[in-house]
Amino acid sequence: MTNQKAWFITGAARGIGFEILKAVLETGDNVVATVRSSAESLTEKLGNPENLQVVLLDINNEQQAIAAANQAVQKFGKIDVLVNNAGFGLLSAVEEATAEEVRKNFETNVFGLLNVTQAVLPHMRQRRSGHIINISSVGGLSGYIGWGVYGATKFAVEGLTESLALELAPLGIHATVVAPGFFRTEFLDAASLTRSGNIIPDYAETVGEMRKFATQANKKQPGDPVKLAEAIVQVANAKKPPVHLPLGKDSLQRYREKTANFEKDIQAWHDVITGTDHEDV
Repeated sequence: MTNQKAWFITGAARGIGFEILKAVLETGDNVVATVRSSAESLTEKLGNPENLQVVLLDINNEQQAIAAANQAVQKFGKIDVLVNNAGFGLLSAVEEATAEEVRKNFETNVFGLLNVTQAVLPHMRQRRSGHIINISSVGGLSGYIGWGVYGATKFAVEGLTESLALELAPLGIHATVVAPGFFRTEFLDAASLTRSGNIIPDYAETVGEMRKFATQANKKQPGDPVKLAEAIVQVANAKKPPVHLPLGKDSLQRYREKTANFEKDIQAWHDVITGTDHEDV
């Protein structure tokens, strides 16, 4: 198949990453899927398809990321699509989060994503072709009670992707940031979500209620991860892919609410906003 794409998907063992992996394999494209452990079990789970190679990768390890990208190119000759999916959540009030919890969340969700992106980009630049798809979150579009630190990591991913899109466009490379709403995956399970052990009673009516909601909402989220995966495949095959792609009605609604409130603030403070320039400007 001369039109086969070669994908590189991080965090492919479960959740959204696993659904994207299955959707891509069904198209006949080649995939290098990264997992943190048990590469053989994922391969066997999918029936040992010829167009799949599973590699072990801790995205926090820069040298491992470089080696995995090189391995992908050696196997399939190129990397057309990078899906930065690996990451985890942190449910905590901003004040409750320990320095270690914050650092770990940023190390994986931001610096790990950068490790993989910087490992793959030289191969894309050489071919003047490629597409980087970064998985963000509705929490990267708008702040939520209890998700301040996690949301900050995703806000960073949004900003990084916007700049990447501008920097890479002249090189024939696309960048898209996907902001899923609440999808029915393992995200709220203990394996994907860290809950701060430090609980401050003053936040019981805010973050405390969010903790209860997260427990009750687990496996009841409105988003269908299979349809999300299909959307990712569609974006990867688009001639003019978007820079921003919120997925799910809840994500779109949250973004529209934020921009509407933002506009109200601008109108209320317009004179102050526009009155800070020098007189000669």
